[in-house]
Amino acid sequence: MKEPRSPHVLNASSNLIGICFLVITSLRFFSKSSLTLIDELSSVAMVFFMSAALLSFLSLNRQSRRGLLLERIASILFLIGLVILFFITMFFSFRLID
Repeated sequence: MKEPRSPHVLNASSNLIGICFLVITSLRFFSKSSLTLIDELSSVAMVFFMSAALLSFLSLNRQSRRGLLLERIASILFLIGLVILFFITMFFSFRLID
């Protein structure tokens, strides 16, 4: 039997939600403009991570097919959030956005 991924996705998602909050807060504090593309992408990534965390939490106590479906959806949402954070990192690294 496969080991459940829900606890791992829940833990990592909650940590990455904190990182998104840190990015948004620091950009608001240090940036002269009110909104930047990185702000918006971080907000979108945070929504994906929050959704993944919520679905992971809901799937923890379910041993049925519904629990497995929730776990799969949470994993996909987590991956999408990671891809968005990857692009944010690339924007920072290559200074494509001021």
